[in-house]
Amino acid sequence: MATAPQAVGILPEQAGLHTAQARVNKHKADWRGWKFMWPFAVVFVFVFIIPIVYAVYISFFKKQMIGGTRFVGVENYARLLQDQQFWSSVGRVALFTVVQVPIMLFLAAAMALAIDSMKLHGTKFFRISTFLPYAVPAVVSTLIWGFVYGAKYGLVGSLNGFLGTDIDMFSPGMLLASIGNINTWEFTGYNMLIFYSSLSTIPHSLYEAASIDGASEWQIVKSIKLPELKGSLAITVIFSIIGSFQLFNEPSILQNMVPGNAITTYYTPNMYAYNLSFSGNQSNYAAALAIVMAVITMAIAYIVQLKSMKEQMK
Repeated sequence: MATAPQAVGILPEQAGLHTAQARVNKHKADWRGWKFMWPFAVVFVFVFIIPIVYAVYISFFKKQMIGGTRFVGVENYARLLQDQQFWSSVGRVALFTVVQVPIMLFLAAAMALAIDSMKLHGTKFFRISTFLPYAVPAVVSTLIWGFVYGAKYGLVGSLNGFLGTDIDMFSPGMLLASIGNINTWEFTGYNMLIFYSSLSTIPHSLYEAASIDGASEWQIVKSIKLPELKGSLAITVIFSIIGSFQLFNEPSILQNMVPGNAITTYYTPNMYAYNLSFSGNQSNYAAALAIVMAVITMAIAYIVQLKSMKEQMK
């Protein structure tokens, strides 16, 4: 019977010892990677984990003028479920998300397809100019658009005087659309780059093969390019939903520019939490609000992710 050849120059007992040592070393924990990870891990724990744990902790307490801070359990959460101002703000950002996000992502995908088509003149300038609003801070962007929307002193006011119209972008019926326009202007270029990066990974040989087979430009877009955007679409949708539910900068800055009380202190959940904590001295209740909003946002993002994974597995 033939036997397996042994390594040249190694005795059988030495080979067995070498194999045992290799087996032991194979199961030995290797902590070298953590030496590179610990700076980020420390920052992550102190900046992200500890504040969340502390927010959960203080949400179970309540400050009182007499008696100080006392443990109330889930009282803040029970109060939040009956808070009409909170649910009004949640409904407002939900409507904002349902309307604004599809419009923004449609424009971003259309721009990415236009750049990838190689038929657009000045592609580099178009790509940079489209992304440039994302580089402008949100505060500056909101101030710029706030002056543009001004019915007495801005571009809208000048157009009203020229056309004889009476458009008021700060009216209660138009205000949410005006904020949505600001967000669309800010983040369309950012999402466009994500879509364009996905399209850049498609081999040009596929386009050539499709053209040889007689496929039209629309057929190439429909059969090759759009399926490639499914993965990046899921990412952009999740990021956009999270950003919409965290809406704060634009309404809080426009609050001083909008006449009357069109933007209330509870216009969005983040504004409500901010005003409760810093103006209403109700930081415990604001912490409960923040935790509930985080759970709602994560649940929606998780549902979108699951749906996207099912679509990609088909």
